[in-house]
Amino acid sequence: MEYLDGIVADVRRRLEERMAAVPLRELRTRSAPERPSFREAMQSPGLSLIAEVKRASPSKGSLRPDVDVAELVRHYEVAGAAAVSVLTEQDHFQGSLDDLRTAEGATSLPLLQKDFVLDEYQLHEARALGASAVLLIVAILDRDEFLALGETAGRLGLDVLAEVHGEEELEQGLALERAIIGINNRDLRSFEVSLETTFRLVSQLPPERTVVSESGIRGRDDFVRLEAAGVDGVLVGEHLLRSGDVEAAIRELLLRA
Repeated sequence: MEYLDGIVADVRRRLEERMAAVPLRELRTRSAPERPSFREAMQSPGLSLIAEVKRASPSKGSLRPDVDVAELVRHYEVAGAAAVSVLTEQDHFQGSLDDLRTAEGATSLPLLQKDFVLDEYQLHEARALGASAVLLIVAILDRDEFLALGETAGRLGLDVLAEVHGEEELEQGLALERAIIGINNRDLRSFEVSLETTFRLVSQLPPERTVVSESGIRGRDDFVRLEAAGVDGVLVGEHLLRSGDVEAAIRELLLRA
């Protein structure tokens, strides 16, 4: 977990810089036009695809560092994605809040902001920049922090994707009644990815709880298996970002002409 601790430390440092530049009282006055519901997009019939904007990752290195975010999300929408995820962490994923701002202006799809949320301030940022939902990573928050952030997100009109990696984290994620459960198939200790994580944990979820599988979806076969297991949505990044034809890659996953 050392790499995760390092990311959190860098996120906290960047957060303190932003808080000094724009006080929370000022940030609270800012808001973007209301976005479509992320939750409703995940609850639509069939398996919903969340297509990700991600420039790089600690485990895979550079993916698309010079990506044209506006062009990419337009391709995602045209091809049939149900929502867009934008990774905004700066030091390890090369993202930025500007990427979220750009995506907000380029697509009508619901937007998930993926970052390492530690403070209420970041939730107000997400709302101001047009996010429909935010990621809360259970591994970096204790129970009280997680519940407090989740409740604040709800008051701000933001859906919560509660990311879990195992049974203990799943219990905490379920404590937030309206949270969508995001099962990350990447082991944060070994970096190994296995869809079996989703298959193991989804069977322990109440049938009414909305669930998203994250990481490791590499083709139509994975898509079909996850849908059969009762998953509502899948988050796909690397598979799309390494594709020469993003729209064709999405249509292949969705089995659309």
